[in-house]
Amino acid sequence: MVGGGQLARMTHEAGIPLGLRFKLLSETPQDSAAQVVGDVVVGDHRDLETLRAFARGCDVITFDHEHVPIEHLRALEADGVPVRPGPDALVHAQDKGVMRARLTELGVPAPRHRIVTDAADVAAFAAEVGGFPVILKTVRGGYDGKGVWFTRSEDDAEQPFLAGVPVLAEEKVDFVRELAANIVRSPHGQAVAYPVVESRQVDGVCDTVIAPAPGLSEELSGQAQQLALRIAAELGVVGHLAVELFETADGRILVNELAMRPHNSGHWTQDGAITSQFANHVRAVLDLPLGDPRPRAPWTVMCNVLGGDYPDMYAAYLHCMAHDPQLKIHMYGKDVKPGRKVGHVNTYGDDLADVLERARHAAGYLRGTITT
Repeated sequence: MVGGGQLARMTHEAGIPLGLRFKLLSETPQDSAAQVVGDVVVGDHRDLETLRAFARGCDVITFDHEHVPIEHLRALEADGVPVRPGPDALVHAQDKGVMRARLTELGVPAPRHRIVTDAADVAAFAAEVGGFPVILKTVRGGYDGKGVWFTRSEDDAEQPFLAGVPVLAEEKVDFVRELAANIVRSPHGQAVAYPVVESRQVDGVCDTVIAPAPGLSEELSGQAQQLALRIAAELGVVGHLAVELFETADGRILVNELAMRPHNSGHWTQDGAITSQFANHVRAVLDLPLGDPRPRAPWTVMCNVLGGDYPDMYAAYLHCMAHDPQLKIHMYGKDVKPGRKVGHVNTYGDDLADVLERARHAAGYLRGTITT
């Protein structure tokens, strides 16, 4: 696995029961997964020779993130190394401009959009879609609200162009909530779909995920799952695909983003599904039969634990574990910094209000924003 973050850490954990030998390319020995994986190569994923040396002896390569240069992945494939997902698929998660162009070809519903060249071009786009505000995104490298700007005027649109990279403009969608459809697809075309979830953001960062999305009609849920399965098949995705969606007030769904790796909106599956997103990603990458994605309980809630002012969480562990013996805590081994994702909690049960309150209490207590 290329990338040493928490996704690699949890994917490694899912591979242990299968007896896998897991090799990791990590930027530093302190990265989340590098702390727990036995076979770690420290190196730069942007360097082709480092990638080639790492790939020797690997049966298959997969990823913790989407930032490996596409030309390097093509070189690995030319060397005979299976890369999953492959570069022809992964480019749609790396480059928002490429993604929007391809999904438009496929007739996939999305916000109105186009590549813009400067602030004046942004103003022209805004006029086309009914005026400001509009959303600006760097086509590469953005995540967790980074590389995304909410612009209210032409003057407000200058900053995204300072980096000298292409910028995508999108209309601001009047949505009622954000959803995510998570699916997993294997090389021979087997695919499974998890229940569609509601994803709640705070300051551009995922805060809470509710599975399944409360009040979502069976018809719209089925549309979202079928859309995600179709996108995966059309793009040739192998492994986990998260399709982030807007649900609009008039009952439509629009595609916001794609991620071709295990995803924050699927963390609930560790404890709430028969087979987790991590286990199914491993199965797909190795072309093993996929596991059952059905939920174990009527409701599961995931809340991210963001770093606060308390670097020592031991006392908080004692409280949370005693307060809620069914609580599942997943920490990433990261240094605690304000606002940084350092873990998540999962709760599950029959009553949504109770499950949601338990998750919020635990995440808040671990962060230090709740003290009782």
